[in-house]
Amino acid sequence: MEINPEIEKKIQLLDEKFQKIDQKTETHLEGLLWSKPITYWDYIQTDALLNLQTQRTTLPDEMVFIMYHQVNELLFKMILWEIQQLCHTEKPQTDFFTEKLMRISRYFDMLTTSFDIMGDGMEVDQYMKFRNTLTPASGFQSAQYRLIEFACTDLINLIDHRFRATIDRNTPFEHAFEHLYWQAAGKDHTTGKKSFLILEFERKYKAEFLRHMEEYNTINIWQKFKQIPEKDQKNPELVKAMRHLDKTVNITWVMGHLNAAKKYIGSGDATGGSNWQKYMHPKYQRRIFFPELWTEDELATWGE
Repeated sequence: MEINPEIEKKIQLLDEKFQKIDQKTETHLEGLLWSKPITYWDYIQTDALLNLQTQRTTLPDEMVFIMYHQVNELLFKMILWEIQQLCHTEKPQTDFFTEKLMRISRYFDMLTTSFDIMGDGMEVDQYMKFRNTLTPASGFQSAQYRLIEFACTDLINLIDHRFRATIDRNTPFEHAFEHLYWQAAGKDHTTGKKSFLILEFERKYKAEFLRHMEEYNTINIWQKFKQIPEKDQKNPELVKAMRHLDKTVNITWVMGHLNAAKKYIGSGDATGGSNWQKYMHPKYQRRIFFPELWTEDELATWGE
């Protein structure tokens, strides 16, 4: 093969790359002689991915339930991947901010339109049988979903609205954590005792949550929005996109989940024991990522 100028230039660039990390270019080139060509199934790790579904019962629709939630978690990971890039960019340009925001919105649009898969894709009778094997696990325990919330908005907007007047930016994160809106779903309101559902959730993830709360306290999506030029903050299309994300995550997605739960368990208890009928409804959660972008009337009737 002729070593033309283009190939020679690439070899030179490779040599520069490996010199920067104190590596020998010839060693890496020789390694290519023995490496196997990449295949789709190796690159995507198809075999590993398709072996992550483990049923606890013999009911076939349990597999639908498992795969659907695994797809959700993969989408949550995609959302967090985009959020990380956006929020860790110092003073992002408007075009970059908008591109990342639209990617995040599209992923959540996929999530909100996917509820028919579970809502119409399982027999109620089967679900009512295999759900007993899930107890006390619950979708409430999706850690990635909580990480997304922390990274989207100022922490005060995730505090139970009954306690917001007592919490500010000087409040210790540990104290704020105990007053997050979703804590209400895992506590006995008469004794204040936490359920096994939330105790296990905190045992596994609390330290990570506290780190994430602190990390995104000043670099969340709302704070990054406030860093772009003021004239761009008032752009109708960008404001519309911000409002769309807010409504999609905090109303459409939540109501889709709530309606699916109503179909399958009616007024029954959730697998984790939470008061889901009240906890899940947007008008009770009062979770709004970007309240400054909504009118007083819209805020007052949120989720209704």
